[in-house]
Amino acid sequence: MAENNWVIEMSKKLENMPDTSSEAERWKKRSIYKVPSCVTNLNKKAYIPQSVSFGPYHHGQYHLQSMEEHKQRALLHFLKRSNKPLKLFIDSLSQVVQLLKDSYDPLDADWQEDTDGFLQMMILDGCFMIEILRVATDVLDDYDANDPVFSNHGKLYIMPYVMRDMLMLQNQLPMLLLDRLLAVECGQEKDEDFVNHLILKFCFPNTPVSSLGKCLHVLDVYRKNLIQKHGDRDRRRGRSRHKSGDNIIRSATELDEAGIRFKKSKTKSLKDISFRGGVLRLPVIVVNDATEYIFLNLMAFERFHIGAGNEVTSYIYFMDNIIDSERDVALLYSRGIIQNAIGSDKAVAKLFNSLSKDITLDPNSSLDFLEKRVNAYCKKAWNEWRANLIHTYFRNPWAMLSLVAAVFLFALTIVQTVYTIYPYYHPSGDSPAPAVPQLPVLPPASPPVPSLKSPPKSPPLNRHR
Repeated sequence: MAENNWVIEMSKKLENMPDTSSEAERWKKRSIYKVPSCVTNLNKKAYIPQSVSFGPYHHGQYHLQSMEEHKQRALLHFLKRSNKPLKLFIDSLSQVVQLLKDSYDPLDADWQEDTDGFLQMMILDGCFMIEILRVATDVLDDYDANDPVFSNHGKLYIMPYVMRDMLMLQNQLPMLLLDRLLAVECGQEKDEDFVNHLILKFCFPNTPVSSLGKCLHVLDVYRKNLIQKHGDRDRRRGRSRHKSGDNIIRSATELDEAGIRFKKSKTKSLKDISFRGGVLRLPVIVVNDATEYIFLNLMAFERFHIGAGNEVTSYIYFMDNIIDSERDVALLYSRGIIQNAIGSDKAVAKLFNSLSKDITLDPNSSLDFLEKRVNAYCKKAWNEWRANLIHTYFRNPWAMLSLVAAVFLFALTIVQTVYTIYPYYHPSGDSPAPAVPQLPVLPPASPPVPSLKSPPKSPPLNRHR
């Protein structure tokens, strides 16, 4: 009996099955996803907001209830400043309420049926987010100086936690919602980059903003800003060749031993990674307490949103390959590539190693071709010999001293050998006599000059003897 019911049910669904174009439209509407347990089990805190909820996935959770009061106050300030009745905002959102619901995959049946409750949540959360963005980037004089959230005190102690929660995939609001609220407030539609610029000023203060075009939500804006340069050209080049083979790159210290120099890229784009003339250029990255949460959610978005790309995932995979230990972090820090704001180099190495767990890398990644060029450079005979020499003798000072002593003894042995065999090939009879230094010749002594006096006369002979 149960089998017959199932057959009847599936037959009805088959008759009402939408065509291919309808299914394609349905998948295109999705942009906010509930992360499955197979991903969240690696780090549950990274996907659960700690201070405020945006959207239906964490709405009403006990540890987030304290922020609901502040949402009500933000809505009142928003309405008073706009001088527009609440009904105008409700009517505008009612026209696109199904699109807002379709943005979430999945959306519980309770929210699907309770349209009024869904719109109330959207308006409260949307106005609160807009007020957060405005207070963080501009000065609003309609909030009290002692306001716990919308004040200088709130900017210092509350906004950093709100920003971290705003960058979680399960805690997103559709950009359509923010655009509609601002259009009703101002009486006209805003440019598509208006909200993008508010988000960029909030997340990247004191950094010039550029046009990003149409975005899906806050996390999408953040991601596009990270990868906005040097992407298309590198991706085409990466796909043109070298699509197979080993793409595991060596660690930073091993690359340094092989003669590769590390330098900062000209931009902070995660795509601005290049290798030319033995120089590997990498973008500067600031590692702080929120880095792990942000990158995990960015990679989750790339994993679940078809067509988003894989630039962030490829970057993390690349960094995990070149960072194996604290020595690699120290090397990149000395080159100005890593700015460590969490403490020890070992903690940074552990962070990058943990980020790459259970990630799937696109074989057509833009970094695939670069990795193979680096590996080819390291496999050259001279570079391999140099790396082995440095790795064996120059990491340990005692080994280096032993090498110097060995070279010195070898030199002495050569000198001794030369002096030993030289007389054999040049015996003393054949060899020219050594030149004797000539002493200065003195003039001969003069003979004695005879005296002018006549010699004494001899006594006369006695003739009469």
